Amino acid sequence: MVLALLLGGGGFAAWKLEWFSGNGEAVSFGKTPASGSGGEAGKAGGAPTEAAPSGDPDVQMPTGPKAQFKQTAKLDDGTIVAKTTLVGAKSGFTGDVWVWAPKQYDDPKYAKSGFPVLIALPGGEGYPTNYWADRSLGLHKAISDGVAAGTSLPYVVIMPVLNPDNKYYYDGSDIPGRPKMGTWMAEDVPDFAKANFRTYKSRDGWAFMGSSSGAFVGMKTVLQHPDKFKAVIASGGEIVPDSPLWKGHQAEMDANNPEKLAKKLIDRKGPEVYINFQIGTKEGGKDRMVKFQQEYGKGPIKTTIRDIQNGEHNGWHYVRGMKEGSLEWISKVLKAPKPEAG
Repeated sequence: MVLALLLGGGGFAAWKLEWFSGNGEAVSFGKTPASGSGGEAGKAGGAPTEAAPSGDPDVQMPTGPKAQFKQTAKLDDGTIVAKTTLVGAKSGFTGDVWVWAPKQYDDPKYAKSGFPVLIALPGGEGYPTNYWADRSLGLHKAISDGVAAGTSLPYVVIMPVLNPDNKYYYDGSDIPGRPKMGTWMAEDVPDFAKANFRTYKSRDGWAFMGSSSGAFVGMKTVLQHPDKFKAVIASGGEIVPDSPLWKGHQAEMDANNPEKLAKKLIDRKGPEVYINFQIGTKEGGKDRMVKFQQEYGKGPIKTTIRDIQNGEHNGWHYVRGMKEGSLEWISKVLKAPKPEAG
């Protein structure tokens, strides 16, 4: 499951100094000044507040408590990638989480709207950093460009660490005797997003994307919790659990196996989930995707496979696949923010 991302060498030579401007400074998201004279936010020195929700009962305003974010990167459009440390109330695991919100999130027209959440998972161990937070991969720009082109929704992107150390694969699962990474991913991370951002209560506003081991975890979590998550972009060909830490825990491993989870979902006839596989033509693993699609891509499980021409096993090429169609695909099955008229 190792995903080689060559983030050194010549890639850094193209970076501009302003990319780092403001890094380390405190960041807040979605703050809009209150209108009129009512409320503390309307007074001198008062803190900005979130707008009241719209008439859509699916809109979930931030529940709090608010996390303390610090900037780690700035995009050319002024949007920010920021980081905080999350203490998982349900898993007991503590790890870093990076976030990015599109410019529409701070647009007053959207102040009462929820936003779809895309949880982006890295490959390899995915610890102690999440490489999707690095602007050089172009994920956030791809979303912004897609919004401008009408091919993508403006997602709030949540980028948690995937495993508790850099030695073992935990398969994003509650492996007995180990940190509860399945609970972290399916419970604590979404709760964190709800605490800090305007989201949706229904699964129509929740999806994963991931590469290599992160693709496995995203797909597995969607199949485990179809009541909470609706779709996933899974890049790189990983289908079944393979952590050495499963030894002696066959039943628990089966409960985290996408093939077995898919069969159960088919047998109970839903709810529908959407799996968009991506695979580079210069990497292996497509046979596993095809096999999964042939055996389980039926009934409530909607699958598609996107070939990335001349694509290799790396994040840059997976982002290219997203720009070429996968972002548009997932955006068609998720709920869009709704601006106020005027």
